[in-house]
Amino acid sequence: MQVKNRMTENPKAVGLETNVIEALALMNDSNIRRLPVMEKDKVVGIVTITDLNRASPSSATTLSKHELNYLLAKTKIKDILPGNQKVITIGPNNYIETAARLMRENKVSGLPVVDDNGILVGIITETDVFDALIDVLGVTSPHTRIDFYTLDRPGTVAEITTMIAEKGKNIVNTVAYYDNKKKMYKMVIRLEELDCQDVVDALKERGLQVESVIIKEY
Repeated sequence: MQVKNRMTENPKAVGLETNVIEALALMNDSNIRRLPVMEKDKVVGIVTITDLNRASPSSATTLSKHELNYLLAKTKIKDILPGNQKVITIGPNNYIETAARLMRENKVSGLPVVDDNGILVGIITETDVFDALIDVLGVTSPHTRIDFYTLDRPGTVAEITTMIAEKGKNIVNTVAYYDNKKKMYKMVIRLEELDCQDVVDALKERGLQVESVIIKEY
């Protein structure tokens, strides 16, 4: 799945001269929590609702509402945007897992999406990544989840999926990863059918360690 399949196209953005009141209003009206910051046609930063709240005076201030609004109207995005902010972007043709890795490594919750010419074409957030993960795993529809361990040997996955197909079961998805504690690969298979005891029995007959079987009927 590529970023362009999950990003918000033509995202709202602000310029360096936009004031804090305007940026807050744009976020509230659009129900968003971050805005790319533009200088001409290039992304030069990203500002979040947290950044804007930090720029606002404390609730303990003695300033009047009129004075507060005046102060915020005078405060521009360029005044609160860190001068050394590293702009992390991603291309629309990158895969969703690349976006997740970049967010995790850089501790950010959203990435501006730019094309090959550096033009802003979208934004992808951690919520978009979570939604994509849920769809890929197929956890929103009835299914049976089988967790089991297997040794690392060629042909294991093909052997197991062939066995499942021979039993007339449909695979929703398969995930495998190395468990450092057990020094084995753990596989998670989700099947469309809710009665999969025959598959469980076949796995055990092959000497595989079945950890759990969970039926999700929703």
